[in-house]
Amino acid sequence: METAFFSQEFLRETFFQLVFFSLKMVPIWAPLSLGAISWKLWVMYKQAEFLNKQENILIEIKIPKEAPKSPLAMEIVLNSLYITIGESTWYDRYVLGKVRADFSLEIASIDGIVHFFIRTPARFKKAVETQIYSQFSTAEIYEVPDYTATVPYAKKDSDWRVYGTEIILSKPDPYPIKTYIDYGLDKDQFEEKKVDPITAMLESWGSIGKGEQMWFQILVRANKGKKDPTTLWKRDWKDESEKLINEIMEKAKGRSGPPPKLTEGEAEQDHRFSMLTEGERNIIKAIERNVSKIGFDCGIRMLYLGKKSVYDAANIAGLFGSIRQYNSNDLNGFKPLRYTAVDYPWQKYFDFAPDPISINGDREGRWKWKIFDAYRRRSWFFFPYERKPFVLNVEELATIYHFPGRVSETPTFQRLESKRSEPPANLPI
Repeated sequence: METAFFSQEFLRETFFQLVFFSLKMVPIWAPLSLGAISWKLWVMYKQAEFLNKQENILIEIKIPKEAPKSPLAMEIVLNSLYITIGESTWYDRYVLGKVRADFSLEIASIDGIVHFFIRTPARFKKAVETQIYSQFSTAEIYEVPDYTATVPYAKKDSDWRVYGTEIILSKPDPYPIKTYIDYGLDKDQFEEKKVDPITAMLESWGSIGKGEQMWFQILVRANKGKKDPTTLWKRDWKDESEKLINEIMEKAKGRSGPPPKLTEGEAEQDHRFSMLTEGERNIIKAIERNVSKIGFDCGIRMLYLGKKSVYDAANIAGLFGSIRQYNSNDLNGFKPLRYTAVDYPWQKYFDFAPDPISINGDREGRWKWKIFDAYRRRSWFFFPYERKPFVLNVEELATIYHFPGRVSETPTFQRLESKRSEPPANLPI
């Protein structure tokens, strides 16, 4: 009979030795663990204290029909949101709880009327408006009340229904999504020949009726590097791109076998690049181009809301369909991180941690309440709905959030009937 590599007695003895050793080490690891937890709670408390003192406002942007601007104009506007000040020193971060500014780029269809909003800290309102006017001189900007307050979903007797989802990237951050440059919007061409990917959202969301709403938000802040979950140090997404490119190179090298003897003047890098397939070369070029522009930490949420009498579950497909055109099989795309639906019937009822403010008191009701609450709080980077952000560069952001030109004739997209003009400089007084 074969002898087992490890006997049961050996495994049992090893297990109990580890348990006893852990118990003996309690005076050491328990204070360290409690200290780490206390430190995390302290930082969260100071950040919450700092954020509660900050005033945020919501502005709505309306543009005239005659505004045939490329998404490049919005890319220039969004560059101004790359603000890293406020957390420069450890004293700012850990004693005062300061954090760098975050913004929310939002599109909302309310009763079928599509609106563009930006939520910004009040202290940056003038800077944001200036950048918008610099590219869209005939636009009109208004400070408006928060539209999320028009839906009384927080009440237990609310007659509203909600479906929501949070979106992340399907591949590592350095892989780009399809951008407006891939759609040719960076080139001068006739308006009727342009293919603007954002029109899919505007057409779909403009088709909903009275008593229905669709919300879309991209929460953004300047990317200053992120923690690698496998290490204790920070790794920038540009470093991650180099790692991905090297992996592609090594894969090609392994597929091609041992390298031939290099001729004089031939570099090893040139040889490795020549072994790549055309698709691999395109991927490397796309990654290098993607990380050449500034990046933003991002989080995306989408909600469909409707009164019970008009709520149509078929409109849920309009949420996912509105971002599908940015996906690429070879590069990157979007996928749901979580959504407010159950996969199996019993999941709806087995909830061992019911939320006292849940609409229905069950798991699905709690999920719906939380994603609604997270949206209206614009919470992604901090407590109470902290999520791991992903990185989009400014070109990708401008693709997803920009004001469409005349190529979008959606009647429910609010535009100004005529453009605003300034009085003549020589007007007599």
